Amino acid sequence: MRIIGGLYRGKKLLSPRSTNIRPTSDQSREAVFNILYSKLDKEWKDIHLADIFTGSGAFALEAVSRGVAAVTMVDLDLTDAKRNIALFPNEQKKINQLKADATRLPYSQKTYDIIFLDAPYNKGLSEKALASLIKQNWLATDSICVVELAKDEPFKCPKELTMMDERTYGITRFIFLTR
Repeated sequence: MRIIGGLYRGKKLLSPRSTNIRPTSDQSREAVFNILYSKLDKEWKDIHLADIFTGSGAFALEAVSRGVAAVTMVDLDLTDAKRNIALFPNEQKKINQLKADATRLPYSQKTYDIIFLDAPYNKGLSEKALASLIKQNWLATDSICVVELAKDEPFKCPKELTMMDERTYGITRFIFLTR
């Protein structure tokens, strides 16, 4: 695993210690960021991003490398994310961590422009996490949610969101939603 673009392009990340973590591939992450770049009406420096089910933290750290204002990493186990966060000593002020169940998030005082969800495949957790994000005020008015799923995994879009794009890369499918 490595950072694909931005200030830290090429920086190696530590592989997860846990076999339960399945990091988004470098190529898929690059494709997602290219799609996001084409859909954003803000500059990266103005973006606040939440990485739900963060795992290794690769997606959030890619965003940091590209210059986002701040990231919040959410997971029940932040061990692998913390190992990678330590590789970015100059970016610590931009990185927030929240140990939480993504399906039962706390109320958020601030909203996020981009929310990335990479739940364990085929467990129905993405819909539950999206419902929690909506209910607990995590989504900005024009936020984009990117949901990573198994290619053939069923997904029901919450009524509060609209599907704007869908892409498949190998065994992975990405759904782009907006409010």
